[in-house]
Amino acid sequence: MTSPGSINKITKKMVAYLLMFTIFFGTFISFPSGIQAQEVSFPDLDSQSAILMEFSRGEIIFSKNGSEPLPPASLTKIMTLLLSYEALQSERISWDEETVVSQKAWETGGSQMFLEIGQKVTIGDLITGIAVVSANDACVAIGEHLYGSEAIFVQEMNKKAAELGLKNTQFQNSSGLPHPDHYTTAEDLAVLSRYLIKNFPEYLKLHSQTQFTFNDIDQYNLNPLLGRYPGADGLKTGHTSEAGHCLAGTAAQDGLRFITVTMNASKTEKRLTDNETMLNYAFRNYTLAKILPAGETITSIRVTGGEERQLDLILENPLETVVPFDRQEDLKLEYNVPESAPAPVEKGAPLGSIEVLLDGKKLTEEPLLAATDIEKAGTFSLILRSVTDFFSGLWQKLLQIISNLLFNSLGQNG
Repeated sequence: MTSPGSINKITKKMVAYLLMFTIFFGTFISFPSGIQAQEVSFPDLDSQSAILMEFSRGEIIFSKNGSEPLPPASLTKIMTLLLSYEALQSERISWDEETVVSQKAWETGGSQMFLEIGQKVTIGDLITGIAVVSANDACVAIGEHLYGSEAIFVQEMNKKAAELGLKNTQFQNSSGLPHPDHYTTAEDLAVLSRYLIKNFPEYLKLHSQTQFTFNDIDQYNLNPLLGRYPGADGLKTGHTSEAGHCLAGTAAQDGLRFITVTMNASKTEKRLTDNETMLNYAFRNYTLAKILPAGETITSIRVTGGEERQLDLILENPLETVVPFDRQEDLKLEYNVPESAPAPVEKGAPLGSIEVLLDGKKLTEEPLLAATDIEKAGTFSLILRSVTDFFSGLWQKLLQIISNLLFNSLGQNG
């Protein structure tokens, strides 16, 4: 009679073999099918163009004329700020570095931080003035400081737009003042906003700053989402008679972040309502699916030529993805793991990955890392292991032969 301990060992081996079979042959692990997400529609939006984007993947959830070129007004300044942040990051400029205000910067119309000709002003103040109070004069001043003239700075803006794949964007100035050949789309602005937030999240504190004082003049951030919509921390407003009322908004709640862009709304109130409508839909209908925690051992693989024969693979980061509430049960996991790895193996080395799929589309992917160091085995150890494996194999074959003989004998006597 087989003992409970033996049954337990056999069960564990069977589970291990099944898991390895599943991984090595690329089988999907899936949850039961759920209800398909319905098409999103916001029929009451006032804005001529609108986009709702999920931040982590850049997935566009909703679009109303999202690829229609329109004048962006001060949403242009998202690109101006991006180039400024990149210059700070590369240390071409520093926050406390000073520049002298030119006549051209001083005479630039529209919203201002009221710079004076010949005034020395820090880069930090210029950037804050652009982010908080949409200062046109600061845009010209920082463009001149970085590239010698606003015209050359605008060339760099367009070059960056091409690098980011903004297909329907062309800038003629750094501020967004009206020009017949100055245009972009809600979709391009969403892509641009996502890039800025993803690469420079620390500067969201500027975009969410509600007040800025310069030259003893108090001015206020006109973003209507700030202080009103939970988790709102940016990004930029814009308005001219040609562009109407525009807003690139973003908000984060419970691990989720969404980006909204509206262009050419008829009123400031409509601009706010349109962005709130899209954000409300996003936070009510999407969730952060927490699939596997960080540090979880996912599987083990064989190690060839190592002091240890097996190696655990773990997740360094949690496996999470943003998904509609009613699609969580449709998620599938796919493992991409090698059958074995040669020694030596360094702890933390990537040795495969795990993907989360929805309708065959990859939503996210996390690397699987070696849980421990495994040194290469010495020559004597490898020889001894080969001998042991040889006799172990013979023993297993002998047991199989005896088992078959007994089975046949019992069958004949039965």
